[in-house]
Amino acid sequence: MGNVNVCLKLFLEYLQIEKNYSQYTIGDYQDIVMEFFDMMAEQGIKEVADVRYHDARLFLTRLFDKKQSRKTIAKKISCLRSFYKFLVREKIVEENPFTLVILPKGEKRLPEFFYENELEILFQECKTDTPLGQRNAALLELLYATGIRVSECCSITLKDIDFFLSTILVKGKGSKERYVPFGSKASEALKLYLEDGRKKLLNGKPNQEVLFINHRGGPLTARGVRTILDGMIEKSSLTGKIHPHKLRHSFATHLLNNGADMRTVQELLGHSFLSSTQIYTHVTSEKLKKIYMSHHPRA
Repeated sequence: MGNVNVCLKLFLEYLQIEKNYSQYTIGDYQDIVMEFFDMMAEQGIKEVADVRYHDARLFLTRLFDKKQSRKTIAKKISCLRSFYKFLVREKIVEENPFTLVILPKGEKRLPEFFYENELEILFQECKTDTPLGQRNAALLELLYATGIRVSECCSITLKDIDFFLSTILVKGKGSKERYVPFGSKASEALKLYLEDGRKKLLNGKPNQEVLFINHRGGPLTARGVRTILDGMIEKSSLTGKIHPHKLRHSFATHLLNNGADMRTVQELLGHSFLSSTQIYTHVTSEKLKKIYMSHHPRA
């Protein structure tokens, strides 16, 4: 029963059936477990029950030697800790060798975001006189209006949009669903795209369920979204990189800066834990400091 392949199969079934993880996440977990046991095989360890704490520490050291990022290492250790926690629960092993493996604390990177005037420049660059221009404008407006993840954006279907209530049904991580509102600017851009540009992009091809399509009339991918955003930055006067999550960070930061409460932002972002949302308080504190320095008589 201690065979790695057998135990991994049971673990992946558990992730899919009980935890309802996405196939993408399950694939990541599988790769991490196999990476660990490939290294264990080099040490002459072939059974899951033969792994000890010092083996887990050796794996951690190897990851640091490979100059992998702290975030990547943390993800791998967390995955293996979950794997062994499952094996303990199933009484396949007696102890979890990863329980005491702790990563040294690193400096937290604050989320990158656009200032409101920078986003205004991006919106002005969106020319809506072509089908692709209309799609790109709708894409940018929607990402900023809702703060949704790029994977959530690419999976939106036509039936998920309710223009009467100005909401979109979003399928988040772990198949969790939530309704997210959008404003008048996003509504206008979406309607123009749906009534004109999208039909031209289909150009007689079979209609797609998904909202956003590429120049060939097929579903737009996450990579496609990133390419579109990169193109917008290149055409604008802005410098630096853009990525879909930067728009998500901007959405959250601007809401908090303008008085939204933390719990509301948490719900809109689809965060399971408030701690995930609290990182934005560090960003918004910059605005509080500016206000203090400008208005306090002894500043």
